Amino acid sequence: MEKRLYLAVHRGNVEAVKGILRDNPNVNVNWRDDEKGGLIALGSACMKDHDAIVSLLLVHPDVDVNLKNYPGESPFFIACARGSTSCVRLLLQDQRVIVNEPSDYGRTPLWQAANRGHLDILKWWIASGREMDLWTPGDSMTDVIGGAKKGGQTEVMTLLGRFKSDAVLPTLP
Repeated sequence: MEKRLYLAVHRGNVEAVKGILRDNPNVNVNWRDDEKGGLIALGSACMKDHDAIVSLLLVHPDVDVNLKNYPGESPFFIACARGSTSCVRLLLQDQRVIVNEPSDYGRTPLWQAANRGHLDILKWWIASGREMDLWTPGDSMTDVIGGAKKGGQTEVMTLLGRFKSDAVLPTLP
């Protein structure tokens, strides 16, 4: 049943996903497809920008929203890297999602979005109020503004630079 769920998610078949979840309450929504690098249903939905399916999976009581594939990429990481803005918006609303979790090779979701020029994702992230860790300036693996520069993303660099300067709030007594 898990493979059927995964395939329905991967294909974007919302009605099939609804039916499988409704008729099989004990289905393992965190099942990994070893042939696809350990990708799980939520990660696959984020990769394909199937936001309706992401919504269905997020309400499942057993879903692990931070479960990583074998390269160590969480569903949020995948959505940020792929530019799946609608999925990122949904995941940002879920407080269980760890937004700054790096992959096994050290990159973060924020670095991926900045480097690839996903300006809308960054705007939604800022608007969400969720933590934005710009990491260590000059560190090629974690410097988000440096990642945007490396990717030639001038609009992203401008946005993050403004965010960085405006994000410093006075300390309250």
